[in-house]
Amino acid sequence: MDTRPIDPVHLTVRWRLKPRERQTLLVLGDLLATVTALVLALLFWYQGEAYLQKFGFEEFLHTRPPLWFYALPLVWLILMVELYDVHRAGNWRATIRGVITAAGIGLTIYLALFFFYTDPPRSLLPRRGVAGFLLGASVFTLLWRALYIRIFTTPRFMRRVLLVGAGRSGQALLRVFKSLWPPPFYLVGLVDDAPEKQGQTIEDYPILGDSHKLRDIITERSISDILVAISGEMKESMFHALLDAQEAGVEITRMPVMYEELLQRVPIHYLDANWLLRSFVDEARTSGFYALFKRLLDIAGGLTGTLFLVLLFPLIALAIYLDDGRPIFYTQVRLGRGGQPYHIIKFRTMRRDAEANGKAQWAKENDDRATRVGRILRKTHLDELPQFINVLRGEMSLVGPRAERPQLVEHFQQHVPFYRTRLLVKPGITGWAQVNFGYASTIEETGIKLEYDLYYIKHRTLWMDIVVLLRTPWTVIGLRGR
Repeated sequence: MDTRPIDPVHLTVRWRLKPRERQTLLVLGDLLATVTALVLALLFWYQGEAYLQKFGFEEFLHTRPPLWFYALPLVWLILMVELYDVHRAGNWRATIRGVITAAGIGLTIYLALFFFYTDPPRSLLPRRGVAGFLLGASVFTLLWRALYIRIFTTPRFMRRVLLVGAGRSGQALLRVFKSLWPPPFYLVGLVDDAPEKQGQTIEDYPILGDSHKLRDIITERSISDILVAISGEMKESMFHALLDAQEAGVEITRMPVMYEELLQRVPIHYLDANWLLRSFVDEARTSGFYALFKRLLDIAGGLTGTLFLVLLFPLIALAIYLDDGRPIFYTQVRLGRGGQPYHIIKFRTMRRDAEANGKAQWAKENDDRATRVGRILRKTHLDELPQFINVLRGEMSLVGPRAERPQLVEHFQQHVPFYRTRLLVKPGITGWAQVNFGYASTIEETGIKLEYDLYYIKHRTLWMDIVVLLRTPWTVIGLRGR
């Protein structure tokens, strides 16, 4: 066995950022851009009034801008929440679309307040200042994001990665990597101990050698990270080679961890029961404080949603009645936490004979069972407003996996690994799977949704719940309902 140490000089890596570090960089850059926009908006506002009022800039700052005006940079960051996905942030078209959408939402909120809110007076809703900020925030954010894409998505600023293991899980990780644009790191190649794989190319990437050549590959190729995707037994020589690499400063990451980092999903087809127990029994426990604050958030959200339900009920009920008669509401048995059944409440969107044969069916894209009004309600998600009553009852949460019918859960358990694990938490009106993927109409899509649901269950925090709630309006705006 080769006992030469790996030269750490070759492993010096600067500015090769991980996804979390890239997200932090994006937030800091956006914050700097919006603070700059705020300062210029104040100057623009001052110049428009100074010649009439004859006061100085310092007096203007003390008398004219309301306190909420200085919070606009934080509001902008919230509106930009969709663009803190590092893959979306590296796409220029998605960035332009996201900035325009954020500015449009901000302008819509301001106009609604300006035209319908009379107390306090409109003088506290400055048109010139808000217009200047929205324009400046859009321009400076786009300039910063263009700089980010130009610099931090180039190979020079990417981690140089070696994949160990060219088997089933390694090939799955390769396919994930190739599906992402811009690429999250620079993949140099693969290492595998199987003699028959030496010199081969898999998914357009070469197998550079085996465990005995690992140290030389690391040094010659300036490897900063190693991804381990060995699903079977690992040879002793590979184990020692990986230990040497880690001692020299190379970061070692297992396949399931990298899969989660890249897709924010759990790889259900490449896991075993031991991993599941370790992740969801040992690691996914939550504190009593989280449970308390989540319930308080559910109550606050449930009361707010019920208020909207009361306000919109006359209009929606009349539309449903004129289109397809009664009933207005639709109740159905769903499975809650621990598999406990409960009755979910929704506005009726389908014909009364939608399941005349009594069998549970998937909702499909442009489902022909939906009524004319029902299609609108489903597209805008207004049909789900009555579920806030389920939230107040404690049967559902604001955030969690989508509630499913007992018949479908039984069916999915037979075809999707670990499907019942999603019943560890309460179902939600919205969720990590809903904002990242949407609806499923096949077994394969159901598996992908489950990967998102298990990622949420494993990593759930109050902040993650808030992020899901902030991203949910983008789903509504995109009319992604069925």
